[in-house]
Amino acid sequence: MTNVTFSVPEDIHNVMQEHREIKWGEVARQAIKEKALRLKLMDKLLSKSELTEKDAEEIGNKIKHEIAKRHGLK
Repeated sequence: MTNVTFSVPEDIHNVMQEHREIKWGEVARQAIKEKALRLKLMDKLLSKSELTEKDAEEIGNKIKHEIAKRHGLK
C-alpha cells in the first residue's frame, strides 16, 4: 500500500481532533476509493463516446440554463 500525505483546513482539523475515536485515515481511504471508482467508470463510459469536449460544454450550458429558468433564476 502507498502512503499519501495531504493537508486539511485548520477548522476541519479541529473537528478531527475533537473526534479522535474516528479512524480518519479509513474515512479518507474510503472517500478516495469511491471517487476513484467513479472516475474509472466515467472513463470507461467516455471511452466509447463520440462527443467532443465542446459538445459536452454546450450540453452542460443548456442544462444549466434550463435549470435556472425552471427555478426562476433567469
